[in-house]
Amino acid sequence: MASAPLLTFSPILSLSRNPTQKPQNFLHMISKRSSFRIRAQKDPLGEFGARDPFPAEIESQFGDKVLGFMSTEHKILIPNASALSLAQQKCAPVSQLQQPLSEDEAKKLLFKIVGWRLVPEEDGLKLKGMWKVRDMKCGEELINRITKAVENTGHLPDLHLEAPNQVRAQLWTSSIGGLSMNDFIVAAMIDEIKISDLQPRQRVWA
Repeated sequence: MASAPLLTFSPILSLSRNPTQKPQNFLHMISKRSSFRIRAQKDPLGEFGARDPFPAEIESQFGDKVLGFMSTEHKILIPNASALSLAQQKCAPVSQLQQPLSEDEAKKLLFKIVGWRLVPEEDGLKLKGMWKVRDMKCGEELINRITKAVENTGHLPDLHLEAPNQVRAQLWTSSIGGLSMNDFIVAAMIDEIKISDLQPRQRVWA
């Protein structure tokens, strides 16, 4: 039985080079010296995926310095408090010697919470929020949700259930006679509470 012929393919390629010659990209050498030419077809979706390194990148020996370098140090950076949203921050103890936030500072922080307003009163600047619910039962449920969400902060708001269907919250730091960052942190945490199932249903007109 005759054996099948062995087919071989040998492009005209010379890999010998001057020792002083800088290394070249292998595919680049093939495309220049072989008996066939490689033509890149333009992709209708644009260029994406891997590419061959540029000559300057090869000369810099970037692969030896970056790719697969076992001593590369990887760090996971944890954002500091200023980079976190207010709801992710923690309430800090407030000293009686601490000055309350100025009205300008409070107005800037007001942009980071939803549905709250600043109310100046005789005993200091306060933060107030108000929600309308379907009925008294929903009002009680909202108060329970707020209390549960912020009870671990140690900075609880004053909550009031007002007939027939309104819940009012008031935040301030009485020990300094005004607002502290804790008030805005707690307000932001309250903003994240789900209340859509407690609010009055909207009428849909045909």
